[in-house]
Amino acid sequence: MFTWARSVLEAMAKFLYRNIEDGKLYAVKVLNKPHMLKVRVVRSETAMTDVIREVSLMKMLSHPNIVNLIEVIDDPNSDKFYMVLEYVEGKIVWDKGIGEATCRKYLRDIISGVMYLHSHNIIHSDIKPDNLLVTSTGNVKIGDFSVSQIFEDDDDMLRRSPGTPVFTAPECCQGSAYHGRSSDTWAVGVTLYCMITGRYPFLGETLQETYDKIVNDPADIPSNVSPQLVDLLERLLCKDPGDRITLEAAAAHPWVAGDEGPVPEYMCRCGFGRRKRNGSQEAVQ
Repeated sequence: MFTWARSVLEAMAKFLYRNIEDGKLYAVKVLNKPHMLKVRVVRSETAMTDVIREVSLMKMLSHPNIVNLIEVIDDPNSDKFYMVLEYVEGKIVWDKGIGEATCRKYLRDIISGVMYLHSHNIIHSDIKPDNLLVTSTGNVKIGDFSVSQIFEDDDDMLRRSPGTPVFTAPECCQGSAYHGRSSDTWAVGVTLYCMITGRYPFLGETLQETYDKIVNDPADIPSNVSPQLVDLLERLLCKDPGDRITLEAAAAHPWVAGDEGPVPEYMCRCGFGRRKRNGSQEAVQ
């Protein structure tokens, strides 16, 4: 159990705490249970359903590029629900653009984290710079799993809309079912575009105009971007999800590989991803 000294971090529901016993800082998300139970996100689910889902999937995860859930405090005699999270001090500042070398380093971390999520049947559904935290050593960690979704077996077909409109894939703008892994890959592409250019690739005056641009307009890639990066952006931002590059292929793309080689697959101790791969190989054989 933690003993805390508290200081406000950003808003009333988010705090920064120092553990008196070890001196470490932790981020704490404080939720009002009665309020969350009243808010409907879909007809059959409340906002609290999303919180429980977020907690259950975060408990499954252990990866150097994903924010760790440390502890959950749910006192039945209290209206408050507490999520104690690893504290990561920095964020990606992208509004003026970031150099290709730094973007490559960030993207390698993002790809590693998202591939790990997909290997555990999790679609993040809201990959964007605001949900990417940067440690003091420059490593990126993916956070905010509040709209993430879990799929079964190898069927990643989803219907619920992803989190943020400007990062939404074209196939998700029509209101029909879509493949979660491909939509996450698109969001990775939009994130890379934002980091390189300092702006969104598709943005209208209204939500519908933004969706129309996502579906119909090509991304305007600046002329000073290197040819290999242009190729990667065009593949990540391919309108057709069937032709869009996969994250596994992006991990080995020449621009991503650079001097370090392809992004290595993370071998977690739980063995979940390994069991999935072995099962797929046996099915093929």
